[in-house]
Amino acid sequence: MFSGIVRSALSKYPSSWLGPAVVRAMSSSGGPPSPYTALAVSHPAESVTHVELHRPEKRNAMNRAFWSEMVDCFNEIAADPDCRVVLVSGAGKIFTAGIDLMDMAGDVLQPEGDDMARRSWNMKKIITKYQETFSVIEKCPKPVVVAIHGACVGGGVDLITACDIRLCTQDAWFQVKEVDIGLAADVGTLQRLPKVIGSRSLVNELALTARKMFADEAKSSGLVSRVFADKEAMMAGALQMAGEIAGRSPVAVQGTKINLIYSRDHSVAEGLDYMANWNMSMLQTEDVMKSAQASMEKKSPKTISFSKL
Repeated sequence: MFSGIVRSALSKYPSSWLGPAVVRAMSSSGGPPSPYTALAVSHPAESVTHVELHRPEKRNAMNRAFWSEMVDCFNEIAADPDCRVVLVSGAGKIFTAGIDLMDMAGDVLQPEGDDMARRSWNMKKIITKYQETFSVIEKCPKPVVVAIHGACVGGGVDLITACDIRLCTQDAWFQVKEVDIGLAADVGTLQRLPKVIGSRSLVNELALTARKMFADEAKSSGLVSRVFADKEAMMAGALQMAGEIAGRSPVAVQGTKINLIYSRDHSVAEGLDYMANWNMSMLQTEDVMKSAQASMEKKSPKTISFSKL
């Protein structure tokens, strides 16, 4: 599959950002590298990091290793000056089946403690730890593009709503599954999905009925911004988009993400004040003059050599 993605991408998009690195990174079949067991991390293009959910034999179900590895992985990415944009996808037939109940049952159903208070205290610690698995995506200053194919169930919805740009295939479907297994979603869906989808009624319907949402409805409701015919086309399109983002000033791109998230959670007045405080320092960058010069010369920003951030 990935060799097909590479061939398609190379045939459709400029070699300026899709070159030999793509072939090396995406045509390898050796599985996830150390230190991760549930993730595979590669670098398919300059300044682009690809994080792949990599338990295809388990439908990318989220086991104990996944919950900690995502935090370690995105903390590393956040501090990596060579990375300017992140692409997230899933290996195998689907994006993810959600939480691995068999692997996680001990943590969720049997918290430690001598009495109800202590068990509850420890349960809260477990839940907040799991919440960080997806909050770390939102906290990462690098934009995160997620490419979804097939099923995206339960924890998968928590994951994708923490990402900045969501793409999917025509066969993709989404399900807030938690009420079907006797709990309320507790690691991000109920907090972020209402910010993503404009209709509160639709969010309530999805969360309370656990019905499936298919690609066309996901597009019309705003959950995803683009729908592709298949995974190969989606991955090529996602890589092109990542390349476009990576070609811009990292000062501008990361500042934009941070301020978009701040403005989502604050009033317009608060957002404007935060923006003024942000840009009083960030405007003092050579990137502005470089970008303006390129614009006057009718050149793409991708022709500019921006310093690492």
